[in-house]
Amino acid sequence: MIMLYLGLLLSGAALLINGLGLLGRIPLRDSAMFSMLIGGVQLALGIAFVATNSDAEPQTLLSAAGMFLFALTYVYVGLNTVLQLGSQGLGWFSGLAGALGLLLATAWFNTDPLLSVLWLAWAVLWALFFVQMVLGRVNLIPFIGWSLVLLSQTTATAPALLGLSGNWPDSQATAATAAAVLTTLFLLAARLGRRKRRPGHPAPRLPARTA
Repeated sequence: MIMLYLGLLLSGAALLINGLGLLGRIPLRDSAMFSMLIGGVQLALGIAFVATNSDAEPQTLLSAAGMFLFALTYVYVGLNTVLQLGSQGLGWFSGLAGALGLLLATAWFNTDPLLSVLWLAWAVLWALFFVQMVLGRVNLIPFIGWSLVLLSQTTATAPALLGLSGNWPDSQATAATAAAVLTTLFLLAARLGRRKRRPGHPAPRLPARTA
């Protein structure tokens, strides 16, 4: 499970950097290169994990599938920006990933309630990308950026550190608390996303959208 927790730790960094890119704090090309780097490392970790755990239990393999889902997302996000592919393909992939995230949240509901809550939050993030890219809701970009920044550490980095230290919580009370905290962070991101952009922080230049 160490590889899976390491993959989650890397996701915390990738979500943060991509959020800062959407908010215009760093160049989108920089965040794109970082996404491809993280995605590549996660793919390698996932392949190594599956290769050494071919007889693993279904729940362990579900965790590996989640890592692959994140890895492909980061690689696709990076390529979309660097190659200026346009957002349509990435948007539809995000919609698929969001649906799979809901299925994974359901699969973990009884055995690991905290992980179920985390997957629900990640599914919402993917759904936001689908709405923004496929339906053309560009006004959601600040909200998405702040959501990535605020949820990067709470849904990925902190849980990864708990897992690596052997302190992963599995109680319903912890999951309920996490759900309340993450809901509050989404609401805070929405509020921050409505603020006017300060001078010196220009809006990010997104890749051209193709039909």
